[in-house]
Amino acid sequence: MNEKALKWTEIESKNKTSQSKRSVERRGKMITFACIAIMVIIAVSMLVFVASKGLSTFFVNKANVIEFFTGTNWDPGKTDKTGAPALGALPMIIGSFAVTFMAAIICAPLAIGGAVFMTEISARIGQKMLQPVIELLVGIPSVVYGFVGLSVIVPFIREHVSGSGFGIAAGTVVLTIMILPTMMSLSVDAIRAVPASLREASLALGATRWQTIYKVVLKTARQGILTAIIFGMARAFGEALAVQMVIGNSTVIPTSLFEPSSTLTSILTMGMGNTVMGQVENNALWTLALILLLMSLIFIIIVRILGRRRTY
Repeated sequence: MNEKALKWTEIESKNKTSQSKRSVERRGKMITFACIAIMVIIAVSMLVFVASKGLSTFFVNKANVIEFFTGTNWDPGKTDKTGAPALGALPMIIGSFAVTFMAAIICAPLAIGGAVFMTEISARIGQKMLQPVIELLVGIPSVVYGFVGLSVIVPFIREHVSGSGFGIAAGTVVLTIMILPTMMSLSVDAIRAVPASLREASLALGATRWQTIYKVVLKTARQGILTAIIFGMARAFGEALAVQMVIGNSTVIPTSLFEPSSTLTSILTMGMGNTVMGQVENNALWTLALILLLMSLIFIIIVRILGRRRTY
């Protein structure tokens, strides 16, 4: 009887243990699901709110969609001949794309080259000297970059190149410096994720170190590098304060890189605090915010598609 009692006791303890584990697992799943649901609700709510406010310009204030994207006159307080508000966002759209793509074109080779140096050529120097510098630069606030650009880059362009110093060129330089640490740090992580066995196999087949880096390491880490580039472009496209301080904030299409221009974010930061909710001016700014959000989503989708393509 004692042996049977002991067996029943063991069985009951095992059942209790398994039940407690299942209850803990259920609680963990519920907490995880709740966190994910909260994140999804917040994201959807933001999208719906920005979309509803941005589309009010066309459905409530009767602005012309074609004129909004192709017009060059941005004066929400006035109306055109048809009575619609004078909302031409083409100068800001051009300015945003110009500074973003130019900064990415300049920054991408520098970031990839620096990442290759830190991981494949001189990992010791990169780990001890460059990595702390990159982490420090990532944490610098954007207003500091803008102030440096206003104090150094703008006077340099004005004195040694041409114009007033404000313009797309100054904004491109500031954004290049800003996104370089982010792009390089993510590129370093992508390259370090490449298995060492691939490098060893390439070298064993007679490839040089540069051939291994170019044809094995970089191609294997391509998706991560593309992700690094898109993160840098997303930060450049959405940057407001630093660009606002050096670009000039003129709502005209520039004919030169050294003429004052504007971006979607610079107009947003300048006008959002001076408008009344529900008015034409405020709805127009929300439309610019909607464009900014959609462009960021498009960039992410394009990079995801490119990252899924494999190179043989």
